[in-house]
Amino acid sequence: MKHLKKITAVLLSASMTLLAVACGGQTGGGGSNTAPEISGVGDQSVQAGGEFDAMAGVTANDSEDGDITSKIVITSMPELTFQNGKTTPENPGDYELTYTVTDGGGLEAKAYATLTVTRQTAEAVLYKDFEFTAPQSLDSHGWSAHIADGVDAAGEQKEGAFVFDIKDAGSGDGDIQLVKSGVPLKAADYRVKVWAKSTKDTYAHLLARNENAEDWETFGGAYNLPIGTEISPLTMDFTSAGDGSAELLLNLGRITPDPNNASATTPEDFTVTIDKIEIYEITGNETKTPVYTGSFASADEAAVTAGDGADASVTVADGSAAFQINSYPTEGGVWSIKADLELPGVTVEAGEKYYYSFTLKSENAQSGECLVESAEQADAARANFNGLSADAGEEVVVSNVFTAENAVSDPVIRMQIGAPSEGVTSNTLTVSNLEFGKVEGDLDTAKTIDSFGVSIAADADPEYLWTTYNGTDEDNESGVGTIWTEDGKLCYRIDQGGTVDWHNKLIFGYTGNPLTLPADSYFTVEITAKATKPVSCGFFLNVLGGWDPRISESIDFTTEEQTFTFETTDTLIMDMDFEMLFQFGSPETAGLGDVTVEITDIKIYQKSVM
Repeated sequence: MKHLKKITAVLLSASMTLLAVACGGQTGGGGSNTAPEISGVGDQSVQAGGEFDAMAGVTANDSEDGDITSKIVITSMPELTFQNGKTTPENPGDYELTYTVTDGGGLEAKAYATLTVTRQTAEAVLYKDFEFTAPQSLDSHGWSAHIADGVDAAGEQKEGAFVFDIKDAGSGDGDIQLVKSGVPLKAADYRVKVWAKSTKDTYAHLLARNENAEDWETFGGAYNLPIGTEISPLTMDFTSAGDGSAELLLNLGRITPDPNNASATTPEDFTVTIDKIEIYEITGNETKTPVYTGSFASADEAAVTAGDGADASVTVADGSAAFQINSYPTEGGVWSIKADLELPGVTVEAGEKYYYSFTLKSENAQSGECLVESAEQADAARANFNGLSADAGEEVVVSNVFTAENAVSDPVIRMQIGAPSEGVTSNTLTVSNLEFGKVEGDLDTAKTIDSFGVSIAADADPEYLWTTYNGTDEDNESGVGTIWTEDGKLCYRIDQGGTVDWHNKLIFGYTGNPLTLPADSYFTVEITAKATKPVSCGFFLNVLGGWDPRISESIDFTTEEQTFTFETTDTLIMDMDFEMLFQFGSPETAGLGDVTVEITDIKIYQKSVM
């Protein structure tokens, strides 16, 4: 609302100027009259019963009349009485202020602001001071480093990861290993994903040894897996016929994939960093039954809406829907452009399992959200939340299998694509081969994540637990990060930036260990931090159990340490549980490479209502 008012003021001023020129508006000297300008107007706050000077720092100037600040008239909704630009509001709440000034030629300018009147409070006191101390121990989840005698290498858990510093790779692949023994198995298919990067291109073998066999025997393995300088998953699949156990081995010693090319081999003097290892156990079977197949033969099979200054349209022809983005929003976010794939005749039932799949081709790079939700109620009746991403000119298949979180009587597959990639001003996204259906059967996938940096403060002080959530944790296409403490700082390294702002999260307080704030108080959050590269995030103080942020701001971290201060403007009627969220992720973040945010201090101050 505040942004809309500011835009309205600019448009009004511009239109009045054009009107004066069109009508040949004259000054006493015979020249064209121009509209005046008001400067210095901004949102402010004051305690109830305190004097507020609405004219502090505010001026009005006119090209013909000069300084006309004294002609500014201030009105308010709800009404406040101003004398010489000052007022003393007694009732808490938000007051919408309008500043109006008229020059000698009759041209008018307006500016808008919000005055937030808070309740009277006592002096601020320190409520929480986060201590970023090192935990008593780090959970390795049973993984350990094995280095052969005489090999110059070391593997240890540090900086939120399992790190191998390798000077000499030895003579064989098993000379340097990351090993986890005693992994229980049952009759199931298994997948292991090791998220790794290296300072130099190298190779790895990933194996699953049968611990119940009399001789050396493997369930399977993946060989000559390349590890590059950007983090990515090394993947191995294997099957177990029944109960037993496996030893998982990541071999990082000397590997030469091609005996005829000795130069393509494990290098010397490099470092391998492993953020997390994911283990999937897949049992049962399932079948997919389509209930709707999009033909894209009529215009009512797709729709698009654009807000916040964006402009978009859709054309349905030749078995596809082409969404044309003529301009992206001037403000807002990914939700500003909604491209809907209609699902006529489909009803989604809560708790039931569904799937969808469609082909997407994007003229320019595009990322966003892919939702199954109500056409009319949007997130108030949402069945599924997912992401999408396509490079310029790339044709990708967007698909998902999900259990519906809510019942939806008018579902659509909604692409929210209002955030452009860097340098992109327009785009065309073409969708074809749409299929939506039900999933039946007993297929079950249980996933275990062995993260080497998540929740590291749990043993040190459960009251101040911090953790991360990254997009790949729930098998989205991007988002990898880890955390650790060092020299009294909390470090959050984004090894792979996600394309949307929920792909890389740093969280303070969450279900089971919330940040509890007491009733009848205002709070100030003070954050001191810097980053190894300039990077931006959203900062939210959100009520647990839904989306109701009491602070919603943006932070631009730089390589210089800064202190950021944010305040709540409403009191709580009861003690409530909160989470503090630092939400990274955007096309720009995805293009940064690894970046580390270093938080040296977070303090929360409380001002109790008198």
